[in-house]
Amino acid sequence: MQPRTVSLVLGSGGARGLAHIGVIRWLEANGFEIRSVTGASMGALVGGIYAAGKLDEYVKWLSTISKMDIFRLLDLSLSREGLVKGDRIIETLKSFIGEWQIEDFSIPFTAVATDIEEEKEVWITKGSLFDAIRASISIPMFFTPYELNGHMLIDGGVLNPVPIAPTFQDFTDLTVAVNLAGAEDPYLDLEAIEEEVPEGVASWHDRIADFIEGLYTTEKVKEALEWSVYDIVGKSIDAMQGTIARQKLAAYPPDVVVEIPRNACGMLDFDLSDKMIALGVQRAQEQLGHLVHRH
Repeated sequence: MQPRTVSLVLGSGGARGLAHIGVIRWLEANGFEIRSVTGASMGALVGGIYAAGKLDEYVKWLSTISKMDIFRLLDLSLSREGLVKGDRIIETLKSFIGEWQIEDFSIPFTAVATDIEEEKEVWITKGSLFDAIRASISIPMFFTPYELNGHMLIDGGVLNPVPIAPTFQDFTDLTVAVNLAGAEDPYLDLEAIEEEVPEGVASWHDRIADFIEGLYTTEKVKEALEWSVYDIVGKSIDAMQGTIARQKLAAYPPDVVVEIPRNACGMLDFDLSDKMIALGVQRAQEQLGHLVHRH
């Protein structure tokens, strides 16, 4: 009998997180039922909106917004804590997705953040969805830290880029983890990856690319920082998260790991979104395809 129910763990890794979309759509297209979602950073953003059942509204918004609109949403702080406060972006998402309390979801959702003062990971399983997302996506040096319930929180991937432990009490057939800090693949050729994806995936591509590209590459943002510094930070975070991810996966192995090589793209290479979504579909097929009964 084909396993049907899935606990889905969506890892941290910047632009590589667009591969989560491909994995989700592959699971849906092949008859799997996602019963819970846990995410860190970009995994929390994609997973949280999915758990709220509001992906259609999210996609509709992305299809109508322009780069200038995104520019207007950037509330630059230019402080020592980070470049962007992020409040305006979150408020805009709330305006059409709505205010959601995590405990009201039909499936359990956990966003993982890092308490920078107490040096520990934090599991957010209740309260405002967008408070949870904003805390979990607080990439050091880009977003300012986010204060929640008296704690100063930053990106969940700093301490746990593949947060599997929140799924331990789930009663599902499979735990599927998407690791965005997978080993480098010297043979990876993104240009050769077919961009034909299951129904629903393609409609995400251009809209998310426009959203993220506008967020990260407006001229004012470019003038505000030296990108080479952020390249170094990105590579440092990749190295750190790769090491932590290997330790976590060895200590708490899920049933299936969908590995996205860390050399697939840089943390800010959102212009490769179509290829990353297709790569997510491809890697899901490779790791999960044998579980699908064919007649």
